[in-house]
Amino acid sequence: MILYPAIDIMDGRAVRLVEGRFEDSTTYYDDPLEAARAWVQAGARFLHVVDLDGARSGEPRSIEHLRRIAAECGAPVQYGGGLRDVAAVEAALAAGADRVIIGTAAFRDLDFLDDVVAEHGSRVLVSVDVKDGMIATSGWTQTTSLPAGEAIRRLTDRGVRSFVYTEVSRDGKLGGADIEGVKAVAEVVRGRFIYSGGIGTLDDLRELAALRRVNLSGVIAGKALYERRFTVAEGQAALDAQRH
Repeated sequence: MILYPAIDIMDGRAVRLVEGRFEDSTTYYDDPLEAARAWVQAGARFLHVVDLDGARSGEPRSIEHLRRIAAECGAPVQYGGGLRDVAAVEAALAAGADRVIIGTAAFRDLDFLDDVVAEHGSRVLVSVDVKDGMIATSGWTQTTSLPAGEAIRRLTDRGVRSFVYTEVSRDGKLGGADIEGVKAVAEVVRGRFIYSGGIGTLDDLRELAALRRVNLSGVIAGKALYERRFTVAEGQAALDAQRH
């Protein structure tokens, strides 16, 4: 399993939100590139970059930040936020993203989803963001009536094999992972998924690794790293230790 340090970009800065609320943000770096450098120097194998302004507006706003991070940091990057048409996906890949993360559009524009999955396959991850068991969209500002398991099944039927599963109510609160949710998602994902939401301690990472779900391929951590609850190296070691 890989630990993915999160770099959430809002107004050109690296921030963290609580439960996805844009009004509840903390700035950690004035330049997202500095955050990326810090995580890579600390041992990050992969970076998770989210364009919060893009998620809110519906079109990418941080492609230039992505380009700088991809060019200067030497670690692969997965990038999401506002990727809702083919041109936006192509722009992110051209800027250096190794993978792209599709959120809202995966549920609202199936032709678009089919096109990018057919073209880019496993480089496309779909973000399954969940509030109270239901899919949340539009930068988590709207909750649908679609259960997570059913959403994953429908997406799988369309060829999606890579997912990011986020428990929104835990995000940014350091209160621990949604273990039961992970177990449920692992039952329906045919492919791989990355978990995000609530990571606060090394024990949270150990608990996820100890589930030994072969399709759980990584964990995203943000606030815990920024707040120095543990280092990137310690987090990666916690994930690795349970796999042997």
